[in-house]
Amino acid sequence: SPITLVRLKINFVINQINYIFAKQLMIMSTKEKIKEQVEVSVLEQEVSQHEIILFDDDFNTFDYVIDSLIDVCEHTLIQAEQCTMLVHYKGKCGVKTGEYKELEVKCSKLLELGLTAEIV
Repeated sequence: SPITLVRLKINFVINQINYIFAKQLMIMSTKEKIKEQVEVSVLEQEVSQHEIILFDDDFNTFDYVIDSLIDVCEHTLIQAEQCTMLVHYKGKCGVKTGEYKELEVKCSKLLELGLTAEIV
């Protein structure tokens, strides 16, 4: 009958609307989860980042400090020269950023070489 046909069409349209609505909710939920994961990842990176600070001294030469930064901190020549100048004129400079365990090894090597450094 025509009424049954109309009811079937209405039910079909309602089912389509429900499907679209459920799909939108899933997309929104997925977007929120991804956003949350990114935010957590960024926070974890911020929390785990430390820095080696190199301090000025009166006995190590510029060339020695530059060579040490190249060897230990994997600086380019220009990076090492710039950090050495900053240390000399400002008294200190952040020379390497990363996770504490990685920096601990590098800072120990700098100390063994007679430089003054610490992790912050």
